Amino acid sequence: MTAEKFYSIIIPMYNEQGNAGLLIDKVRENLVNLDYELILIDDHSTDLTVKEIKEKNDPRVVLIQLKKNYGQSSAMMAGFDYATGDYIITLDGDLQNDPSDIPAMVELLEFGDFDLVVGKRKKRKDSLIRTFPSKVANYIIKKSTKLNISDQGCALKVFTNETAKDLNLYGENHRFISLMAHLNGARIAEMPVKHHARQFGVSKYGMNRTFKVINDLLLVLFNQKYMAKPIYLFGNIGLIAFLLGSFINVYLLIIKLLGHEIGGRPLLILGVLLMFIGIQFFTTGIIVDMLMKTYYESQDKRPFNIRKITSFGESKS
Repeated sequence: MTAEKFYSIIIPMYNEQGNAGLLIDKVRENLVNLDYELILIDDHSTDLTVKEIKEKNDPRVVLIQLKKNYGQSSAMMAGFDYATGDYIITLDGDLQNDPSDIPAMVELLEFGDFDLVVGKRKKRKDSLIRTFPSKVANYIIKKSTKLNISDQGCALKVFTNETAKDLNLYGENHRFISLMAHLNGARIAEMPVKHHARQFGVSKYGMNRTFKVINDLLLVLFNQKYMAKPIYLFGNIGLIAFLLGSFINVYLLIIKLLGHEIGGRPLLILGVLLMFIGIQFFTTGIIVDMLMKTYYESQDKRPFNIRKITSFGESKS
């Protein structure tokens, strides 16, 4: 392990009384050979989490207190913004992740030429209400992308600084960090890690979050396939609907010319409706496409990311 590297460990905290102090101790015990800062982001806890952190008075701890409860993704982004480490490590504050796995993950990242190492929870100690939606999301991501990661939801991850700071998290997107990094071109490895049952506090995960996860997953997948070319999605839907509506209307026109009455047929309404829907989708695709061009050009962004530039010749003066 490279001794001169500096590590930023980012942990969002929300009502983790009982876990916060123990977590600081466990990180200290397991990372004695790492030069690190421990960034704890309190997402407006309503218990004694902040008091417990302050009582530890650990010089390596940085406590960031948010003004209100913004959610885990925003808390994690606050940590990314503050972090100064060469490598950035994330894990949950509930002690279900084990800090003892971090050194091996760091070693794999450093010597495997990866941008991100993701933990894969062995013998996961969670209820069905958490594991089932996670398995569904993992299956969908595997089938719809080229990312072969079996545990998207594991919070224990090790990033290069550039990989973490290139991420824009919102909603519940922290659950799809691996996928978002993959879409940015990161090289990703997966490593089995330990997983423990929660000892203190209660899980913040409920069935209502399942629907949020599904919506965020669809948004992430849309960004992967159509962020730079939205006309391919909206335009294709519009063309299919318009052609189907046109086919129905031509059929009804032929029926009408043959002397049949078509005014009371629901098929006529469907045909006209499909043509209007087709036009709306196609024009929406054009508008969104123009907005995306404005997005890239106004902020001097490029629809690509460069991993590394290596020059083998003499630099030009």
